[in-house]
Amino acid sequence: MISGLRILLGGAFARAALTSFFFFTSLNGFVLLPLYIQQRGGTEADIGLVQGMYSAAGILCQPLVGLWVDRLGRRFFMVAGVALLMGASAAFLIPGPIPLLGLLRALQGVAFSAFFVANYTYIVDLVPVERRGWALGIFGVSGLLATALAPLVAEVVIRRLGFRWSFALSTLLAGLALYLVLRIRDLPPSVMGAGPGLEALRQGAQQLLRLHMALAFFFGLGTGTVFTFLPTFGELLGVTSLGLFYTAYAGAAMLVRVFGGQLIDTRGRRAVIVPSMFVQVAATSILAAVGGLAGAYATVPVLPFLFLAGLMAGGAHGFLYPALGALLMDVTPDSQRASVIGIFSAMFLVGNALGAMAFGYVVHALGYPMMWSALTVVLAAGFLLSLRLRIGYAVRAPRRSLPRGRGEEAHVDLPGPPADTASTSAGPGAKGGS
Repeated sequence: MISGLRILLGGAFARAALTSFFFFTSLNGFVLLPLYIQQRGGTEADIGLVQGMYSAAGILCQPLVGLWVDRLGRRFFMVAGVALLMGASAAFLIPGPIPLLGLLRALQGVAFSAFFVANYTYIVDLVPVERRGWALGIFGVSGLLATALAPLVAEVVIRRLGFRWSFALSTLLAGLALYLVLRIRDLPPSVMGAGPGLEALRQGAQQLLRLHMALAFFFGLGTGTVFTFLPTFGELLGVTSLGLFYTAYAGAAMLVRVFGGQLIDTRGRRAVIVPSMFVQVAATSILAAVGGLAGAYATVPVLPFLFLAGLMAGGAHGFLYPALGALLMDVTPDSQRASVIGIFSAMFLVGNALGAMAFGYVVHALGYPMMWSALTVVLAAGFLLSLRLRIGYAVRAPRRSLPRGRGEEAHVDLPGPPADTASTSAGPGAKGGS
């Protein structure tokens, strides 16, 4: 097993992580954008549509980026994504109508798509397969740290100086990310992927039929809905600071990755995916209970429950994204790696967009308690679906030989997955289905 410290301190890994941190700190400065839309007279339906434009743009762009990233290089798309984010963030400084805000969010979605697919593929290329789940989780800490800090800083800036100063800060942070990404050396792909064409599109469409793609959709549905409507939900409950929720969310995700991320590799992908899907259901059920009780009993303290929901949802996120990503790479040939990452991330964003748009109308028509309850039921269906996962078990370790004497050996079989599943998690290019 290659030393984890050697991976973390490698120059390329560290530079990519730092670039990711500044990129997502800039992007997460817009987590409180729903309050800005509301301030300009928008409804919950408007909020859902504007936020959904971000995800919709990613849905369209990420599969295309995945098809091209092996041809034009990881660095090309990382630079393009950061530059576009900087320009879109700066454009928010100019007041405009709500449809214009939707257009700018769409541009940010394109920026995210270009940067994320290339950045994620870059990291996959850097790390060995036996440390893949752990390394992807640790790398994701950079984005989670941004998720924890950016809303706190943005909230302080917005309440003291206004939204324009928050938008200016996000633009500056994107500029720092651009400076860093220009210093990253590109990595040639281990296997040249196919260029865009009917065959590449057909292979991508086949990936949509895999069970782990459906799980990415449900995971994205829950995450997108929570992050879209929690700010306005908190305002309705009289919570003046939602920073604790985001801190709890990101903090829990970081802790499980740092102290439990190795479980993704040692216990297997499935062993962490299934319980994490259940924990996500439990987190949204708490939000549903808070919405119902707060209306009936005005004296119920809601902040501790929001904090608990943030801890649970963040812990689930901390395991789910790297575990699903590692599982995806286990069953994907090297030549299709970037393309499939784009499709996987697009499925996650389909969930984000559908959650933001559909549940925005549910809130507008029926209120928050019914919306959180409906979301919990949908996510419960995703959890039940995860029980059918038949890949992602820990790889059976090779047989070790212990010398017993003259020419004799005692063979020891180490624990591993059931025999009918071992071959499906053997590494890149494995053909096991979901």
